[in-house]
Amino acid sequence: MSRQAVILGFAALLGVAALALIWSFGASEAAAVARGRQLYSANCASCHGASLEGQPDWKRQLPSGRMPAPPHDASGHTWHHPDGVLFRITKKGPAAVVGNGYASDMPGFEDILSDEEIRAVLAFIKSTWPERERAYQSEMSRREQEKTQ
Repeated sequence: MSRQAVILGFAALLGVAALALIWSFGASEAAAVARGRQLYSANCASCHGASLEGQPDWKRQLPSGRMPAPPHDASGHTWHHPDGVLFRITKKGPAAVVGNGYASDMPGFEDILSDEEIRAVLAFIKSTWPERERAYQSEMSRREQEKTQ
């Protein structure tokens, strides 16, 4: 076998491996989004809406002084926050993240959802956003990650 044939064969093998890796990543992302959709429906939709629409008048304080559940679709502000903030809010609750005596009706889900499940819920939410919002949120997450390195 010629050297050129060996090199071409090796290149083809690398190409197949790369495609398999890309397909595997895409399949795992799709599985996470599907799992996140189920978890969102079971744990989040009762307050944030089955279609991620949030509670009515979500920008106006309730009589209790707390804020209604915001939408997680593109009409809300969820996509303004980097991944780390969204993860901490979901895991610990907004009051733990905001601090300064902030009170919220949203509990932390650390005793209900695993870290992987929280990431799946966030993957589902992000999958519903238009490209512009996804790109903005991705950039915010990249910047956040750079700060921690």
